Amino acid sequence: MLIQNVNVAEQMKLGTRKYLPILLLAVGVFAPVQAHPISAEAVMALQQGAHAQALPRLRSKQAFRVVTLASGLEHPWGMAFLPDGSILVTERPGRLRRVTTNGLDPQPIAGVPQVFAQGQGGLLDVALHPQYSENGWIYLTYAAEKIPGSGRAGTRVARAKLGQEGLYDLEVLFDMERQTPAGQHFGSRLAFDKEGLLYISTGDRGERDRAQDLGDHAGKVLRVTDSGGIPADNPFVNQAGALPEIYTYGNRNIQGLARHPETGVIWSHEHGPQGGDEINLIAPGVNYGWPLITHGREYTGEPVGQGRSEAPGLASPLLHWTPSIAPSGMAFYTGEAFPEWQGNLFVGALAGQHLARLQLQGDRAVAEERLLEGAVGRIRDVRQGPDGLLYLLTDAPNGSLLRLEPES
Repeated sequence: MLIQNVNVAEQMKLGTRKYLPILLLAVGVFAPVQAHPISAEAVMALQQGAHAQALPRLRSKQAFRVVTLASGLEHPWGMAFLPDGSILVTERPGRLRRVTTNGLDPQPIAGVPQVFAQGQGGLLDVALHPQYSENGWIYLTYAAEKIPGSGRAGTRVARAKLGQEGLYDLEVLFDMERQTPAGQHFGSRLAFDKEGLLYISTGDRGERDRAQDLGDHAGKVLRVTDSGGIPADNPFVNQAGALPEIYTYGNRNIQGLARHPETGVIWSHEHGPQGGDEINLIAPGVNYGWPLITHGREYTGEPVGQGRSEAPGLASPLLHWTPSIAPSGMAFYTGEAFPEWQGNLFVGALAGQHLARLQLQGDRAVAEERLLEGAVGRIRDVRQGPDGLLYLLTDAPNGSLLRLEPES
């Protein structure tokens, strides 16, 4: 494995691709009922016991090099590939940047909304509408204050279009109802299912019991239409006291969402406390257990709650990492550049400072390899590009956009 800087204009050869993302808000229930890719019963049956198996470690024969496409990014968080071959990258302090074949544009894109850039908050994920080439919508998730200057914030989603002067036609589509001054656990990844519905993750905001409250947006996966409507078959649409956009609950802080390229099931990973990072399959109405069950412990070393790792009616993780790797970013690999990795799941690690490669058999992880251990720093995001290569963002005051290429 080689890490090197190269002439970006020569190395960056991006094709076109329809990328996946959209949005939300409770503005009404939309009658068309969409099929769920996987049932709650199937998830409960699949995940029970799967987490108990220690994964054997892999060592692939795939040789690759790491190419730096851009550096000088301040805590980059998310990326999206534009049809013209450039890449949008968010910086947590509130800047949206563009990387082209000439490298990082010197000026940030204008028109980005004001963000709450404190702690883990700021400008977070970015995604394109599945029909971006037709409608031009770009979606952003970020931490924001409903009342400017209040010091109280929550996760927000907006969409806008990109022109020569920057973003325009900005629309706020979702605002977390209950806002607090806490600077942690905003969640904030986006993924689309086959029907074009948008899944949005929110963290528990450091107040763990909120994850079990169906009247609270925190600690959930939300499912909406691209314009913020509520699908008629969302699991809590007709339940009194429940917010209709909620799709799952009992989630601590999801920073990885990805759609399986064959089954269409949305997979997630979330941070545990001290250990207990999880991978789960997302299904309607499932309670993933936080803080009632976890494989993690308090940062003092004491058990969380009653110290249970499983309980009836709560979904155990498909896989857990204990000790914690602090996962962020998630991508299934389907490209041709790395034949040995086809069908694998890639997860970035912040505390672990590596790229986890999970070998899958159906809906189970059966082996793991840890790539780039200690070589590039904290990995915040991982995506497959339209060229079939893997792209990484490193989380640092001087972060980088990297590309993995096969060694020639």
